[in-house]
Amino acid sequence: MLASTSEQPLRVSRGQLFLGFLKIGLLGFGGVAAVARHVLVEDRKWLSEKDYASVLGVGQILPGANVVNASVMIGERFQGALGSVIALGGLMAMPLIILIGLASLYEHFSTLPGVQAAVAGTAAAAAGLVIGTAVKMAHRLKPTPTALAFGLGAFVAAGLFRVPLLLSIVVLAPLSIAAAYWEKRR
Repeated sequence: MLASTSEQPLRVSRGQLFLGFLKIGLLGFGGVAAVARHVLVEDRKWLSEKDYASVLGVGQILPGANVVNASVMIGERFQGALGSVIALGGLMAMPLIILIGLASLYEHFSTLPGVQAAVAGTAAAAAGLVIGTAVKMAHRLKPTPTALAFGLGAFVAAGLFRVPLLLSIVVLAPLSIAAAYWEKRR
């Protein structure tokens, strides 16, 4: 599904794949896309910025979490179907263990004002990570004015007018593809 951008295909072992996605899963509190980008593009150099944006974009329009979808696609790229299972297992192992522990604690302490404040603060930090990652990716990808307009349109539709995400995608995706095609033909 993903084309290699280098002349020689990059070799990533099953162990490396598992450990890379284990790191993403362990460090990705509240903002997995930001950590995934750092690990896959900057740290491990398994993907270019453009490849990562493409994988994340495809993962965004498929059902399920975009980074989970990306782990399946990246795992398949390097190690076939077994690589998909390995990458997904690495991504999910530690968060699942931590989540079960935290859910148990939250069940007992959720009514405490300090816990409620911590949850609210964490939500704000997560939103900041999403915005920061988007700005960093946009800066490096140098989108065209048309691409920026569609990005702004998606933000306005989903973020401000609360249009359901599926409806936003169904309307904006074909329009943005047509606009990109038209731009390239000019």
